[in-house]
Amino acid sequence: MDKLNLMRTDLIDEATEVVQHRTEKEKDTLYESPGIQMNEERKGRVIITHIETDASGAETIGKKEGTYITLSVPTLTAEDADGFEQLEQQFILSLHDIHHQLHLTPQSKVLIIGLGNRTITPDAIGPLAIDRFHEEMFSLPFEHGQVVFYAPGVTGQTGLETGEFVKAIADKVKPDLILVIDALAARNQDRLCKTIQLTNTGIHPGSGVGNARNEISFESLGVPVTAIGVPMVVDAPVLVVDAIETVFKVISSQIGEATKPSSALSVGSWLRSTEAPINVEAIKPIFGEWSGWSSEEIRALLQEVLPPHHQQLFVTPKETDTWVTRHADMIQSGVTKWLQDDVFSSISP
Repeated sequence: MDKLNLMRTDLIDEATEVVQHRTEKEKDTLYESPGIQMNEERKGRVIITHIETDASGAETIGKKEGTYITLSVPTLTAEDADGFEQLEQQFILSLHDIHHQLHLTPQSKVLIIGLGNRTITPDAIGPLAIDRFHEEMFSLPFEHGQVVFYAPGVTGQTGLETGEFVKAIADKVKPDLILVIDALAARNQDRLCKTIQLTNTGIHPGSGVGNARNEISFESLGVPVTAIGVPMVVDAPVLVVDAIETVFKVISSQIGEATKPSSALSVGSWLRSTEAPINVEAIKPIFGEWSGWSSEEIRALLQEVLPPHHQQLFVTPKETDTWVTRHADMIQSGVTKWLQDDVFSSISP
């Protein structure tokens, strides 16, 4: 049986977190590593992580060489108009940031591809965004043929590689830039639907769920490719590992609080903490030796005991249909405003 990959993610800052949280020494080493430039800032409610990697840095964090911009709103909800407005504003600025070296002009052509299966809700962001472009095409401030939209479907529907469809269209249109919109997979359930990643490294459709197709990138098409993705699913076994570790932390913290004199003064319910490190010796009498296992050892146990079909389960929020619609609308709106104001601004209406 293939090794269970519970660290599977399309998000570069989650891949970085895997290294950062092993030890403080490795965390410091990561920031000091040649080939990696990282910057994190907060603007309003949006956390912006900007990562630049060269070949050596890409090898360190296990991602492709290039630029990655991640926008996260941890408190975002599906009905959060203010959150989506702030996210869209930073999304537009990030589109400018990641493309400023391309020197696009009002004569440039842009091909926008919406990847995914529109019949599967968490995978439908790409096709729905393309639908929004088509619905607004008569009011879009672009000349005919300057911006082309297409949703190629997935290999299971068409029988052909998605990358081959995109290449055929690119050969016909001859764009100066290709934007690819797709749903992603996350490692952390708290990231679901609350994050957008932009990268100029292209994309492997389906890689986050273990079904990678041909790469869509500058190397495969000869055209700059920017991938825009929103994490919509997480491995179900990840939730099991997270739940186990949370239980260990909560019980450990509760035991620690109970031994303090101040606990006798408590008149309300005890506030659980999942931030403090696990006191393994305190919880061993309850859970036994396995309470001291590392995350990797717990994952190895799941590899042995979980049936293969359970290992292939993915989880998405129950409000997925609303999330997908909101993100498709926001991406279409943000891309349109960026093209109008930043790329085609000198075109006469």
